[in-house]
Amino acid sequence: MSDRTEQLASSEVSAEDRSKWDRVRHRLRTDLGDAVYNSWFTRLELERIDGGAVHLTVPTKFLKSWVQSHYAPRIKARVATEFSKVERVVIDVRSPMRKPRLREDGPDHGAPNTPQFVARAAASFAPALETAREANGRHAVRSAAARRETDAFVGSPLDRRLCFSTFLVGPSNQLAYAAACRVAAARAGDLPMFNPLYAHAAVGLGKTHLLQALAHASNDNRRHTIYLTAERFMSGFVSSLTAQTSLAFKEKLRGIDMLIIDDVQFLQGKSIQQEFCHTLNALIDAGRQVVVAADRPPSELDTLDERVLSRFKGGLCVDIGPLDEALRIKILSARIAAAKESQPNFNVPAEVISCVAHMIVSNGRDLEGAVNRLLAHATLTGAPLTVETAETAIRDLVRAQDPKRVKIDDIQKLVASHYNISRADILSSRRTANVVRPRQIAMYLSKVLTLRSLPEIGRRFGGRDHTTVLHAVRKIEELAAKDKGLAEVIELLKRILSEQ
Repeated sequence: MSDRTEQLASSEVSAEDRSKWDRVRHRLRTDLGDAVYNSWFTRLELERIDGGAVHLTVPTKFLKSWVQSHYAPRIKARVATEFSKVERVVIDVRSPMRKPRLREDGPDHGAPNTPQFVARAAASFAPALETAREANGRHAVRSAAARRETDAFVGSPLDRRLCFSTFLVGPSNQLAYAAACRVAAARAGDLPMFNPLYAHAAVGLGKTHLLQALAHASNDNRRHTIYLTAERFMSGFVSSLTAQTSLAFKEKLRGIDMLIIDDVQFLQGKSIQQEFCHTLNALIDAGRQVVVAADRPPSELDTLDERVLSRFKGGLCVDIGPLDEALRIKILSARIAAAKESQPNFNVPAEVISCVAHMIVSNGRDLEGAVNRLLAHATLTGAPLTVETAETAIRDLVRAQDPKRVKIDDIQKLVASHYNISRADILSSRRTANVVRPRQIAMYLSKVLTLRSLPEIGRRFGGRDHTTVLHAVRKIEELAAKDKGLAEVIELLKRILSEQ
């Protein structure tokens, strides 16, 4: 028996073989990229070389199953380049008493559970958590360090009142309602028809009601369903990193039948978005249902990773539009009927309901606020409700019609057409005068006509820095104040965009 054969038959791993294994790991990282490698391969260790087989170990059954089903051929190919006599690669779950070997090439600053990774993830999570706290008062936010990672598996609280039986249907939400009902009716093990299901709507139009109704119905149908806000997902992920239980977080979250994520527009931070992307891919590839809601369509979620957006666009995207007057009357009537259960003397004439529905056109929350004001007026003053008193009671809720939402893409196309250049010219790095000025005007219009931040606008203009956008805005403001012709052109473009 040769020296090399004797070495392969030994259960001890020599320094030479360990060096070869490190080269295999390095090649896997190069092939797959840091994001995939950090998620699945940092805990993959060389155990022994025995009988022509390389024995590798991982800490959990889930990780073993995932690596075997998705990466076994690639691992075997890379092992074969370094271990010429090896014919098989075996992956086992190592004993929990065994501590994984320390990396010989120094600490991996990008690997999960390292202090550097946790610090960066927590830092990227902080502004997103602040945004969720300010913009969505419905969900309480606790310190990430104090959150237990099991919170994510319990899910965000569900309101039993938000079920399909209380969801009022009209032309604006009929498609979204039908799609949610179809998803809820599926049984465990059925191949999802719409995956992912993506619903988007402005504030107060019922997307959270629809998602919670879907969660209730699916749980009643004995499907393991978790409803999470984006804030709760981010908290659970960062908490699992802090507690060094990120693999358990991944294993449990990927073992459910349906994942429902609400307010996905608040999902921020590179590390968190990468983990969400891996979770999304794992669930969809395994035939598990994913349902997502946001306040805008995927094409307008500028802050999300392109891979996540690609998954969203590949599913069914449904829009919940503004409430028409008939649906507003139905909502008001339902809220008034619910209030009468505790206040039997609360009577609202039909003409008052019709008047309120005609005046309040924004969203369902304002309609609920109108019912509360009418109830307060009727119970506190004792006077009967009339159209005049109703108008007085709800006057703070009546607002002007919301302005049309202008898109950056539309601004770029219109400016390019007006100046007889292409949209590609505006996005390019060209610095000629006939391109620079239209580009600055388009950036200026994007700032004054949309709610996008300067960094977001910069990304939509060929990946430019926010300081470039700020310079363009100030430059056009300065020129428009001096050049009457330019000011007229800008006003014309604004009017066209608002009327499109």
